[in-house]
Amino acid sequence: MSSKENNIGIVILAAGNSSRLGRPKQLLEYKNSTLLKNTIKEASLVQNSNIIVVTGANNELIEKELLEFPKIKTTFNPDWQSGMSSSIVKGLSELLVLYTDSQSCIFAVCDQPYVTAAVFENLINEAVKTRKGIAASAYAETLGTPVLFDKKYFNALLELKGQEGAKKVINTFLNDTVAVPFEKGDIDIDTEEDYNELIS
Repeated sequence: MSSKENNIGIVILAAGNSSRLGRPKQLLEYKNSTLLKNTIKEASLVQNSNIIVVTGANNELIEKELLEFPKIKTTFNPDWQSGMSSSIVKGLSELLVLYTDSQSCIFAVCDQPYVTAAVFENLINEAVKTRKGIAASAYAETLGTPVLFDKKYFNALLELKGQEGAKKVINTFLNDTVAVPFEKGDIDIDTEEDYNELIS
């Protein structure tokens, strides 16, 4: 596999306002770090990856956190309140401006504490092996993030609106999707209870 083929974008969606938690979940302490930094560190271990973090709510606080990652690009989504789709569109648009030869893109969220570099690499490897255009993490009888899309789906992603997320594109093209098991992928942090359970 040539390095060009492996020129992969990783867009980390970190724009939400954590309404159910009542404080920015991106900055919750985890593993002597934060949930967001943990996701970035794992993504940074993926070879030939270009990482973009999409911020929205609390963007100044969150961007301060990222100063220790000089290679990471951030982009602010002023429309973050309109739903997940605006952050997907913003992150992918930025990727295509900065890294014009991106062959595929992985979308990740910052509140899956068990995400690792291996989770990202499994998506890449399965996409190559199966020649499928979408490689989605499989857990709890669903397909979700992190999810890899070949560039042939970039236009479909850029057309997402409102509350629509990547799942809409996955469901539309299920016949071109490979499911990649992600153990504990169903654990995400939405409430104080979720967080207490994680750190207890």
